[in-house]
Amino acid sequence: QVQLVESGGGLVQAGDSLRLSCEASGRSFSIYAMHWFRQAPGKEREFVAAILWRSTYYADSVKGRSTISRDNAKNTVYLQMSSLNSEDTAVYYCAAKVGTYATRDDAMNYWGKGTLVTVSS
Repeated sequence: QVQLVESGGGLVQAGDSLRLSCEASGRSFSIYAMHWFRQAPGKEREFVAAILWRSTYYADSVKGRSTISRDNAKNTVYLQMSSLNSEDTAVYYCAAKVGTYATRDDAMNYWGKGTLVTVSS
C-alpha cells in the first residue's frame, strides 16, 4: 500500500512558477512510475507528466515549461511548472503505477487527494 500526499498548490499570478511536491509513504518507492495528472473545473482528468527511473514524459500542454523529478531518498516526486496561465488552473493529483508509465488515469495503482492550483490573470 502506498499513500500519496501532495502539497505546494495555491493562488499564483499568470506567468509565475510553482513547484508541487508529492510525498509517498511505504516502501519501494523507487519501483513506481510516478505521475502527475490534473483536473480543471468541468473537464476530465488529464495526464501532465510522468517519471520512471530517469526517463520523463510530458503532455504537450506543459512540455517545455515543466519539469518532473524525484528524490527516492525522500520518497518524493516534484513538478516544477513555469509560465503558468489560466489553463493551468486545476486540481493536481499525484499517482503511482507499478511498472512502466501510462497516460490513462485508470491505469494508476495509487492516488493522492490532490492540491489546487489557481492561476490568476
